[in-house]
Amino acid sequence: MCRRARSIVILRARCLSIPVTVRHEVRLAVYQPRIVQLTWLPSLPFAHSMTTPAQIADWLRSMSFVDGFTDAHLWKLARHVTPFELIADATLFQEGEARQRCAMLVSGAIAIEKQSDGRTTRLVTLGAGEAVGEGLLLDDSPHGTTARVIMPGTALLITRAQLDEITREAPQLYAALVARAARSISARLRQADATLVGRGRTLGFGGHRTRTEHDLLGDREVPFEALYGIQTLRALENFPITGIPLREFPVLIEALAAVKEAATATNLELGLLGATEADVILRAAREIRAGRHHEHFLVDMVQGGAGTSTNMNANEVIANRALELVNKPRGSYDVISPNSHVNLSQSTNDVYPTAVRLALHKSLTGFNIELEALSDAFAVKGQEFASMLKMGRTQMQDAVPMTLGQEFRAFAHTLREDVDRIREAQSLIREINLGATAIGTGINAPPGYAELAAKKLSALVGVEMITAPDLVEATSDTGAFVQMSGVLKRTSTKLSKICNDLRLLSSGPRAGFGEINLPPMQPGSSIMPGKVNPVIPEVVNQVCFDVIGGDVTITMAAEAGQLQLNAFEPIIAYRLLRSIDMLRAACVVLRERCVTGITANVDRMRTFVEQSIGIVTALVPVIGYETATEIAKIALESGRGVFDVVLERGVLTRAQLDEILNPAAMTAPRSVS
Repeated sequence: MCRRARSIVILRARCLSIPVTVRHEVRLAVYQPRIVQLTWLPSLPFAHSMTTPAQIADWLRSMSFVDGFTDAHLWKLARHVTPFELIADATLFQEGEARQRCAMLVSGAIAIEKQSDGRTTRLVTLGAGEAVGEGLLLDDSPHGTTARVIMPGTALLITRAQLDEITREAPQLYAALVARAARSISARLRQADATLVGRGRTLGFGGHRTRTEHDLLGDREVPFEALYGIQTLRALENFPITGIPLREFPVLIEALAAVKEAATATNLELGLLGATEADVILRAAREIRAGRHHEHFLVDMVQGGAGTSTNMNANEVIANRALELVNKPRGSYDVISPNSHVNLSQSTNDVYPTAVRLALHKSLTGFNIELEALSDAFAVKGQEFASMLKMGRTQMQDAVPMTLGQEFRAFAHTLREDVDRIREAQSLIREINLGATAIGTGINAPPGYAELAAKKLSALVGVEMITAPDLVEATSDTGAFVQMSGVLKRTSTKLSKICNDLRLLSSGPRAGFGEINLPPMQPGSSIMPGKVNPVIPEVVNQVCFDVIGGDVTITMAAEAGQLQLNAFEPIIAYRLLRSIDMLRAACVVLRERCVTGITANVDRMRTFVEQSIGIVTALVPVIGYETATEIAKIALESGRGVFDVVLERGVLTRAQLDEILNPAAMTAPRSVS
């Protein structure tokens, strides 16, 4: 690379705070045009072999990615790119692959996707005028994302070999492309970060293009890229309440998609929906169930309208993705309609509660697994601590001896009880009102629809969902939610009490109980050196407080329903799903970062036993309550041991005392005479 070109690359990159490694040490050469064969990309066949450089230059002039480039640069670039056809669902590159190509879009659209926790998230959708894979211009690192064609069109390809040619023959053009790539990637990273974090993302093409959609209230401009439509747009404006969008609860999105898939399959079988429309709606719903397109589910979890905004968000995303699959522009609702096709034979009032119940059922399964694992962890510790003697306490006062193993086994058993209670609550929410439509009468749904839809839904999700015997009652009743909330409150109360005990038993370490040691997780004070706090039980306590408070919200929302519908199911769904998620996470954290690492201070526990007057309780069957009380009083006032006081008063012999006051023998039922 000539000295001037090298300087331009480094100067522009430094202005954009980009680390630069100049990879191309070449000399200027006379341009020799050649044909690039796309043998490495068979899914994207060469489609424009007769396109002239003049036509390509015209395309480039309309592209935002190279906006501001000189005409000379555009002509040079036109001679170093290859037009090719975009085919729906083909991938230009995949996550983890080496960088070999980038492209500029003339038409069509490409989604940039990222795998995260087994799910595919669409980070951004790129349209005409934008570049994809432009990281090729900056470094040699593998692709961090996948580029998938979602709308057919045309793109201009730049391979690594062509980039080398540009570097040799037009170094200033190369420098300009590097700078533009850095700016483009920087803007896209901001979008991707907002998407993955789940806050603040505005959907839209780089050119801020929109499409016009119409509803009952008139026309509105919807972001061109968005799979959602006008009703979702209005909900975004009307309900900026929690800042927590639907996409933060993928289990609910997948449940909605499952309901839509089952409903569509039912409508197809009953002859209400054509095969062409049904096929693409089913494909779109399956993609959503697989984790795609969740970034378009943006309505706030708390909303007015009994869940209508959530249902319409799902209807619009499915409809617009189905339109993409038939190569139609988003918003072409005369072809596939969110209402007439996706929502056929349905109402929000049966779709939303059915989806919520399905989401809760799946969430409870995951929570129960972790609750049972936590119970098992306490049981393991119970076995480990089985021989370790300690003092039991009631009302914060010494009671009678027990083992630390008994204490931890009690923790295990009390949690395991709630595993069964949760399963009972789970069984109740398998009753659904799908097919009830508006108020339970089944208006606009054909005979047999409810039963067939429930059957198909059950087959889809692998859980037997049962059609309620009285759909009018089922549409207005929220009793199953109230019961579930009560069970979660019960579990939270127990879990919080256990955490209280762990904090108390580990208190000190020298001026407290200090009977057990919790794993140290982080420094505990900004002013007190050496202090380590029981942060894991503390955070679990707070989760439990939140769940218990949520139970009040759910109770009030359930009570506030009127006549044939409860309009407050969104807050019920939000609180239940959030509570389950938080409790599941709390169980994992408590087990992994606390319980499994707990150790015991055996000597300290035995000292407490030996110094306690609580062992006098074991003498009551032999010497009577009154005499035992007098001995306890003397021992307490004098600071002497119970054993010594009994011998001194001649109440029992040493042999009798050794047998009766054996602390280990006092941890289980026995006969004393």
